[in-house]
Amino acid sequence: MLTACSLRSAPPLCTAKNSQRSTLNTQLFCIMKTVFSLVTIILLTACSLNSQHSTLNSQHSTLNTQLSTLNISTPKYATGFSVRDSAEVRLVDVGQYDHFALVHHENVEVPAGYTKVKVPIQRTICMTALQLSNFTALDAHDVVKGLTGTKNLFNEDILARVKDGRIVKIGMEGNFDTEMVLAANPNVIFISPFKRGGYEPIKETGITLVPHLGYKELDPLGQAEWVKFVGMFIGKEREADEVFAGIEQRYNELKAKAADVEHRPKVFSGEMHYGNWHAVGGRNYLAQIFRDAGAEYVISDEETAGEDLEFEKMYALAAQADYWRILNSYPGDFDYEVLKASEPRNELFKAYKERKVIYCNMKQQPYYEISPVQPDVLLKDFVAVFHPELVEPDYEPTYYRLLK
Repeated sequence: MLTACSLRSAPPLCTAKNSQRSTLNTQLFCIMKTVFSLVTIILLTACSLNSQHSTLNSQHSTLNTQLSTLNISTPKYATGFSVRDSAEVRLVDVGQYDHFALVHHENVEVPAGYTKVKVPIQRTICMTALQLSNFTALDAHDVVKGLTGTKNLFNEDILARVKDGRIVKIGMEGNFDTEMVLAANPNVIFISPFKRGGYEPIKETGITLVPHLGYKELDPLGQAEWVKFVGMFIGKEREADEVFAGIEQRYNELKAKAADVEHRPKVFSGEMHYGNWHAVGGRNYLAQIFRDAGAEYVISDEETAGEDLEFEKMYALAAQADYWRILNSYPGDFDYEVLKASEPRNELFKAYKERKVIYCNMKQQPYYEISPVQPDVLLKDFVAVFHPELVEPDYEPTYYRLLK
């Protein structure tokens, strides 16, 4: 039985409930505080990770930019040379057997098997028009101190330099004038190793010979890309990259237009000389330009250079071809009568009958002198013939045009 005293000492019911509620509130506050702390930690961790990721991306981007700057001369289309860079030396491999280490200081150590070349070079000799075209494209005639000759040379600046002695003529392959070579005092000499040669007397001078293999490239852009090769030696890497980037863009834009044509005319090339017809092979760079211009070359073999064919063989391949491309050095005005007089059977070709001969005279145009770094111009000349609707109506050809 409860007494009055015990009733007074027991807590009221509402007070007990308030105490429980207070305890629950305290527990709930603690739980919420803990959750908030966990969320805060997660958010801070995520922000930290994002910051670290952003920093890594920035560092990666910076590294890519640095590598891009270092390897600015790395070829995209050319197969005859390759480039590897480090902080102090640039290793350039030409073909399989020639290796050069380009350095800015003589005391830099280079790997075994590499010939050290201090760059930029100040003086050189060019053996071919293709090599000279690279210097012309880079506005670097000052570096050229010697040439083999000036046949079919049009550049007024080069001719003036030859005339006043700033550039000497060293003679042709196999008959070089060593005294003239020494007078040019070149740091290196760019050579074309698969021509007639005769480099032994020059080798004895101790001058470094650097093969230039641009003429072996099968891709028109690959041949033009050798401007980067020369740029590395003369300290004009960025200029060479900019020059080539323009060539590449113009070429590929026009190539893409020609790729969509519905009709692809057939074309053949060459003439009869000394009883044989010399035609470029199916994988030659010229055959590739024909294809890129929206035409089909009549020879589709794997030959990369030229082929000597009998007339009957060429006629069987090209009798019904739509166009005939000719490049020669005719002393005068070349026309259809001259073409017939050189070989009476020429009039049997459909392209002759329909007056669709595409012609360039090297005595009137600086073809080999500058066209190696203008494949985009060559392409446009051919597109203007094969698909005139793809070029501007008033386009004036630079090298090739339909023979009148």
